[in-house]
Amino acid sequence: MTLDRRLVLLAAGGSAALLLGAFVFQYFGYAPCKLCLWQRWPHAAAIAIGLLAFAVPGAWLRWAGALSATATGILGIYHTGVERAWWQGPDSCTSGGSLAGSADDLLNQIMAAPLVRCDEVAWSLLGLSMASWNAIASFALALIWVAAARRA
Repeated sequence: MTLDRRLVLLAAGGSAALLLGAFVFQYFGYAPCKLCLWQRWPHAAAIAIGLLAFAVPGAWLRWAGALSATATGILGIYHTGVERAWWQGPDSCTSGGSLAGSADDLLNQIMAAPLVRCDEVAWSLLGLSMASWNAIASFALALIWVAAARRA
């Protein structure tokens, strides 16, 4: 097996491992928020790209894999910023609003609140949330994809 194919296997396998890890956390009670789910899609794309890269020669699929890994890394940084209140996240998964208004308005606000909020850290290791770790790992995977593209 050539070096570029080994790198593709490592990069796509890394995305598969991260995606599997997310599902394991979900199985053990850490329900994903909206931003967590958004971070999963580029990993799924990277896995599919990795499978295609074994059948189709050339560097363009490897660059697509790098783009996919970079996309989930950027989403991880965005999610980390939402968790740390550096910026506001989507209204559909963050807390906010006011207590002003009628009792009906308040009840509607409570009922519309997301079950899993994007602005709360569900789990962390060494002070970094899952979103932060995903960003770090994803950017590392993007570098592996770039190395594979340069060797293709």
